[in-house]
Amino acid sequence: MSEPTVAPKPVKPSILVMLDPDPQPSLFDAVVGIDAGVDHLLRYGGVTVSQVRDLVHGAIFTRGPADLKRTAIFVGGSDVDAAERLMEAVHAAFFSDFRVSTMLDPNGANTTAAAAIRAGLKSLGRDHAQAGPQPLEGIRTAVLGGTGPVGRRVARLAARLGAQVALGSRDLLRARQAIHGIAQAAGLPTDRFTPFDRVEVLSEFAPALVVACGAAGVTLLSTAERDALASSLHVIIDLNAVPPAGVEGVAVTAKDQPLTPSDPNSPRVWGALGVGGLKMKLHRRVVQMLFETSQSTFDAETILDVARTMD
Repeated sequence: MSEPTVAPKPVKPSILVMLDPDPQPSLFDAVVGIDAGVDHLLRYGGVTVSQVRDLVHGAIFTRGPADLKRTAIFVGGSDVDAAERLMEAVHAAFFSDFRVSTMLDPNGANTTAAAAIRAGLKSLGRDHAQAGPQPLEGIRTAVLGGTGPVGRRVARLAARLGAQVALGSRDLLRARQAIHGIAQAAGLPTDRFTPFDRVEVLSEFAPALVVACGAAGVTLLSTAERDALASSLHVIIDLNAVPPAGVEGVAVTAKDQPLTPSDPNSPRVWGALGVGGLKMKLHRRVVQMLFETSQSTFDAETILDVARTMD
């Protein structure tokens, strides 16, 4: 007599809990979650720090530890500082084996910054994880519009990878304050950074890589200013998708192509849509990775780690 067949244990559906400090949770992030294959999205807007613990406990007490890898938490929203406070509260609510994987990506700042750095590494020929922990060693990197959410993260990630970073703002005091905050939060020496508010200072810095992270519709580097950097410049990345370009002459669709096709020494350039395709691929991949374990935390640095493994 044959042994009775034991039915396999059904796999729990994946649940992504989305916490957003904005009144209306991000539809963009929800669509990306669906495209990443999440079975169920539970979206909460207007979330405050005082509400986080009960929401987290509601997510983790309904499944045993073995099934918690099928639940994950995503913190987004337009207010980066508020989102970071929510994420701190999420992690504070975990204990013992009652925890789930988390992803922090308010305003798309972490995935966009990681995609920008990945694009720069590719154009510099240092794009894979095998390049080592300091692939930007010796690569002077200028971040235009460096005091915004994406700019601060680009500067932080570049410095972590060994770059000397010039961080720009129209207000020099703001640039210095941003550098202090980045260095303190990331445990980096302040002498890794140079504040600047004028292109003349940037010319003296002689960057090999320039990443423009300014507000939509603002030109941060004119053609003449860009050409003044020609002797040192190898890669330009412009994250501004709204005309006019953040760096004059960089097409929004550019993707690792020469600025001047007829000039073999022309810098390689990326436009916002060129980087955006990589950002979307990265965002979906990280969401999928949330459900591989209940122990992962994806912030700017760990998202960059994923980006560096992608083709």
